[in-house]
Amino acid sequence: MSGPYQSFIRNLEQRDELTSQERALIESLPANMRSFERGEELVVENSRPNHSCLLLSGFAGREIILRDGKRQIAAVNIPGDFVDLHAMLLKVMDHTVVALTPCRAAFVPHEDLRRVVAESLHLGRLLWLMTVIDAAIHRAWIASIGRRHAGARVGHLVCELFLRLQAVGLSEPNRLDFPVTQSELADMLGLSVVHVNRSLRELREKNLLVWRGNKIEIPDFAALSGACGFEPTYLNLHKEPR
Repeated sequence: MSGPYQSFIRNLEQRDELTSQERALIESLPANMRSFERGEELVVENSRPNHSCLLLSGFAGREIILRDGKRQIAAVNIPGDFVDLHAMLLKVMDHTVVALTPCRAAFVPHEDLRRVVAESLHLGRLLWLMTVIDAAIHRAWIASIGRRHAGARVGHLVCELFLRLQAVGLSEPNRLDFPVTQSELADMLGLSVVHVNRSLRELREKNLLVWRGNKIEIPDFAALSGACGFEPTYLNLHKEPR
């Protein structure tokens, strides 16, 4: 399997079976390819997009800037994610999606996505499923930021990203690349940079997580997930008919 939809198809096939006709239908979608540098906006707040953006490489974040200039990154997008599939129905974007690393993305016209939904009710349900999983991830982040201590927030995020990247074939055994700054990590977790730095040190001292440069090593995933209360149900990484 090759082409711009490889990771997206793999993402779907973690949740349900696709027929060869369904895969071909997805691969028939036109896509306008664009590259973005770190900090560039893939999707702009208050815009009215007529296409949806599929991340092909790199990491992006849903970004909300408050009036006082403070930033909250409300979710992280990885390759294989449509970052704004919900724009088909919302019409006006209420947040920005920004490149956290150099990114490559495919922009797919809404009229072609609607054509796929019309031709395959099953694919329509799977596109809906992906937006529902987005909402589940948001709920998990709210609970984590609201109720977990700093170290558990870091561990929970790492566990989530590891499984999501594993699902699309982009993590190594017990290791993943996540090239973000501590400032960006703080904006994801609702913490100060000082708290992030202290939490990473504590997790390393407990041999739960080692973060060196862009690479994160997880010596024992079960131990890390147990320590931070991670339960992967919300990622819906099981295959069954939809």
